[in-house]
Amino acid sequence: MKILFVGDIVGGPGRMALARIATRYKAEGRADIVVANAENAAAGRGITSALAEELFAGGADALTMGDHVWDQKEAQGYYDRETRVARALNLPPGCPGRGAISIPTKAGPLAIVQLMGRTFMNAVADCPFRAIDDWLKKNAGQFKIILVDMHAEATSEKVAMGKFLDGRVSAVLGTHTHVQTADEAVTAKGTAYLTDLGMTGPCDSVIGRTTDAILKRFLTGMPTKFEIASGDVRLHGAVVTLDPATGKALKIKRVEEVLS
Repeated sequence: MKILFVGDIVGGPGRMALARIATRYKAEGRADIVVANAENAAAGRGITSALAEELFAGGADALTMGDHVWDQKEAQGYYDRETRVARALNLPPGCPGRGAISIPTKAGPLAIVQLMGRTFMNAVADCPFRAIDDWLKKNAGQFKIILVDMHAEATSEKVAMGKFLDGRVSAVLGTHTHVQTADEAVTAKGTAYLTDLGMTGPCDSVIGRTTDAILKRFLTGMPTKFEIASGDVRLHGAVVTLDPATGKALKIKRVEEVLS
């Protein structure tokens, strides 16, 4: 089984890249399932129900969110209704939506869990290590294939999560920083790991936003509206190849595709 996990989708350019490239991957047999981080899909600020449906129509089988999960208020009810969207598992009790979801595959149910880091991140999030540990104990034996989206700022926190879950899940893939790392690996225990999948959107930018606006903020400290850029649109992510009988990862390959 091949799963394409798409890095943070940024605005309209990112949504277009997903629709064109993910569809091609499925048609060519390069991916059986497509999962995408969509927390920046609405002009960099969360997602709306309409945009989520656009991404599903464009080839995504499941979506994960992140620290921008509540930016669009109308989406809160959608998170409760839509079982293919995962927000962070370690948010406080009572938040809308689900921290873990499952989707059907030919090899059985695929579990997707999102975690949110706490270093330089949302202070209200609970400990992601304890949250996933509890979830794995409660769901022991239910899923062979488990993907974890570790949405975090600090590289050290992502690496630590990869070590913590080594051999316990199929893959730990990082999101949030929008810059793809080059440390992909499959461990001896069969867990695929990558610190950050990268960004799907306009790469002629500062992590998706227009360069001039970001430079003005850095140079002057003045409030500036950050618009989504438009140039050099690319899809970043990774394809994880799994043994469907065991759920163990066999291979991970970084993906960088230019939208043509």
